[in-house]
Amino acid sequence: MITRRTTRQIHVGAVAVGGNAPIAVQSMTNTMTDDVEATVRQIHELERAGCEIIRVAVPDMAAARALTAIRDRIAIPLIADIHFDARLAVAAMEHGAQGIRINPGNLGGPDKLARVVAAAKQHGVPIRVGVNSGSIEKELLARYGYPTPQRPDALIESALDNVRLLEGHGFFDIKISIKSADVLTTIAGYRLLAERTDYPLHLGVTEAGGLIAGTVKSSVALGILLAEGIGDTFRISLTRDPVEEIRVGFELLRALRIRERGPELISCPTCGRTRIDLFTLADQVERHLQTMRSPLKVAVMGCVVNGPGEAREADIGIAGGHGVGIIFKKGELYRKVAEADLLPVFLEELEKMEAERKAGG
Repeated sequence: MITRRTTRQIHVGAVAVGGNAPIAVQSMTNTMTDDVEATVRQIHELERAGCEIIRVAVPDMAAARALTAIRDRIAIPLIADIHFDARLAVAAMEHGAQGIRINPGNLGGPDKLARVVAAAKQHGVPIRVGVNSGSIEKELLARYGYPTPQRPDALIESALDNVRLLEGHGFFDIKISIKSADVLTTIAGYRLLAERTDYPLHLGVTEAGGLIAGTVKSSVALGILLAEGIGDTFRISLTRDPVEEIRVGFELLRALRIRERGPELISCPTCGRTRIDLFTLADQVERHLQTMRSPLKVAVMGCVVNGPGEAREADIGIAGGHGVGIIFKKGELYRKVAEADLLPVFLEELEKMEAERKAGG
């Protein structure tokens, strides 16, 4: 049983972060933010996958001004990612950002930070203090050295120094992230930070890599931290379609039994008995499951002989054969289907089960 670390609670739009709120799964768009149509289209895809908070890059004033149109067309809170430019931070909030991610120490001095904090107070916008290994102040690097698993102190001190800048302006609606590309440094850093503050923490491994490397690195680091009760929001950073970040994120929460969203997929690794393109079949079923909400156990198996028995606890499953496949429920044969019709018929059965679950409350 995981015992969550007790943190203060803030709100990003309508989403509560920290306290006893569910751990939120975030992502970030990779579109040009001033391309409103492309950005909204990608956010809608992320919403369907379960994304609960979305961050967009705001590199210029055109991107800041686009936030109004974007926010009006999406259902989840919108965070603006700002670097160095206080004017962009203020403009982003004026145009509808419901959260901003900044490094307070690199906005150009106390006066500019004061303007950003005043705007955050006026618009009721929380601030994420975001520090990573590449943005640590020179004096801290000189004192502590570059962050390592043995000594991540520079990350922690940089984050807390920046938090103090906000607190000095009477601002406390804060969450913190400290990111490293190194898994062990990330774990050590967040452990130490969690001991020193009760602000909510956003977890992530920065520049984690592509689908395989990024999933492994993020799952190891974040899985260990979440299992220890550390973390209030997180992002799985992948050099990939951001929808994949959400899929990995919810599977991570499911594996730790922290949260369950939608069906769980069980599938076999294939063997010499497989007579169907199970990889494609499983991928297509998995993509469909991302649009569903019912907590079903769904199996995709490659062998009609052993598959149903091996996935006996599944609510519903599909097993491929040569020219024919079967749909089974709780390990029992439900329906035989021609191989060519197997996928569409199975998806239709899934939709029926989803509708029945919804009708039953």
